[in-house]
Amino acid sequence: MKIAIGIEYHGAHFQGWQSQPNGAGVQDALERAIALVAGEQVRLHAAGRTDSGVHALMQVAHFETSIVRPLNAWVRGSNAHLPPWVRVLWASEVADDFHARFSARARSYQYVLYNHPVAPASQHGRVGWYHRPLAVAAMQQAMQTLLGEHDFSAFRASECQASSPVRTLSQAALKAQGRYLIFHFQANAFLQHQIRNMVGALVYVGQGKLDVSAFAELLQQRDRRLAPPTFMPDGLYFTGVQYEAAWQLPPCSADWDAFNTD
Repeated sequence: MKIAIGIEYHGAHFQGWQSQPNGAGVQDALERAIALVAGEQVRLHAAGRTDSGVHALMQVAHFETSIVRPLNAWVRGSNAHLPPWVRVLWASEVADDFHARFSARARSYQYVLYNHPVAPASQHGRVGWYHRPLAVAAMQQAMQTLLGEHDFSAFRASECQASSPVRTLSQAALKAQGRYLIFHFQANAFLQHQIRNMVGALVYVGQGKLDVSAFAELLQQRDRRLAPPTFMPDGLYFTGVQYEAAWQLPPCSADWDAFNTD
């Protein structure tokens, strides 16, 4: 049978989603735990790969197994063998033709930026930080130029292995919530470091180092060397995946906004 699972994790404790030779990937921890429940080795396939230090409020993955277990056994049993910074949230049996990555229609991320002169102690490793006031309205205006289908080479990591730099961004929004700036992005897929690179450029807009037209020009120039530095991974969260309703999955999205940010 094929099982889909929803996953939450604190990325600071891992070297990204993907399996690592030293076993320090999120995938490694989950495969070890699920194998103890199944009594056999399993291979996980995720909706999207997150980099080292990047978190997930709702990652979706699937695995195949010849072992029959109650669905709550995949949740409770796996969590009993996982470190506290990663949890299986739900499990659902899915059709044989479901694939966590290839069945996904869109993926969503949020970047949470703490904008205050002093870095937060209680949120260390969980949010990005910038110490000077930022012009939110200018950043919001610049984000609108990202919507639609574009060649995002200006915001693509040099080591990105995607076959094409073209992506379709369906949502790009920013709101201030107390001392926090919360960026929300949704696209059919993302390039390596794309969001952190876009946030880095948007912070330049907020500082006044780039105006909106210069930000738009960066996108059109398609040259990563001309764009501002990549922003820290701490505040980036994978928040959900969009699938067709026909797959009958549990809720596949979560929202950092639901946390108390007073």
